Amino acid sequence: MNPDWSAAGPEAMRQALADYVMGVHRAYVSQATLLAPGESAAMPLLAGSPLTVVVAAARDLHLIATTDRLPAPTGQEVELNDGHGGLSWTVRFYDPSLLPMLGGLEDGQAVRSVIGIGDVIYHLRVGVGGGLGEHHAQHAGVALAHEHAVDVRDAAQLRRLYVGRAPIVEEFVIAQRLGLTRAAQLLAAELAGTPVDSGSLTKSLIAHAQEGARR
Repeated sequence: MNPDWSAAGPEAMRQALADYVMGVHRAYVSQATLLAPGESAAMPLLAGSPLTVVVAAARDLHLIATTDRLPAPTGQEVELNDGHGGLSWTVRFYDPSLLPMLGGLEDGQAVRSVIGIGDVIYHLRVGVGGGLGEHHAQHAGVALAHEHAVDVRDAAQLRRLYVGRAPIVEEFVIAQRLGLTRAAQLLAAELAGTPVDSGSLTKSLIAHAQEGARR
């Protein structure tokens, strides 16, 4: 049975969230070991850059992993350091008492803008209570690893198919990862030489290149 975190004090809540992050990362690392070595090394969470997981309390709880640098904690700000399987990270906590503009926000991009985060490796929303349980964290970590593995394979295929267009391919891959929809659409159109189906830009680019190769 999951504890009632809604009645927990700040320290217990922070520890519960830090444990949740640990559960997500433990499951992610475990899934990555099942991949080919090259694919595992390319997984965004395992790229070796200093990693910070921001926990932002808006209308929902937002967990945002970033390689962006944040200033050292001051005043009532809190950070916790943790690690697993060669991966290390720092958890930082923000709520409306520290950043009043977080209060009531629903949109994830708005939350990231308030904190000043640009580079996003993942952005999860979790609910207090059952949403912070170990099983939920494991499921989120496995799903995230699967999503990133697909992205790694798709990016590798794009690089093979669009030889000589590497800078644009890399910009497209980054725009997709950061959720910059309009930028990704423009870059996809530049790669394909024509507007690309926005339903699945990466798959459409792959299909476009493969069709051109068969002509």
